[in-house]
Amino acid sequence: MHTGSCLCRAVRFEVAGDLAPIQLCHCGDCRKAQGGAFATNIPVATADFTLLSGEGELRAYESSPGKERVFCGRCGGPVFSRLASKPEVVRLRAGTLDEPVEAEIGFHAYVASKASWWPITDDAPCYLAGRPA
Repeated sequence: MHTGSCLCRAVRFEVAGDLAPIQLCHCGDCRKAQGGAFATNIPVATADFTLLSGEGELRAYESSPGKERVFCGRCGGPVFSRLASKPEVVRLRAGTLDEPVEAEIGFHAYVASKASWWPITDDAPCYLAGRPA
């Protein structure tokens, strides 16, 4: 079991089971949404994701057709994203998890549009556009 929250702790959740590898997305939208060089995403089955508190604080922004970025309306902290085409999965922001987090970096996606000021120095697979299926 893993727990986590937004910055102000109003939104709290738990994740059952083991965590999938962390997916680092370097696309321009993720950089803007996270305010950093990339987004750190962990796909989680909605059946394994339980919201413990703060449901009324959640806000969603449709950043592209069919993709919502969900965040806390109180502190603005990103929590997860979801695709209308994959309602069985949320892409949890890894930084929202309480430590310890037992997950490794899986891959880098959209590295063709990565921030020019951030070098990729690990050995994780890199995908120029998109991510593996």
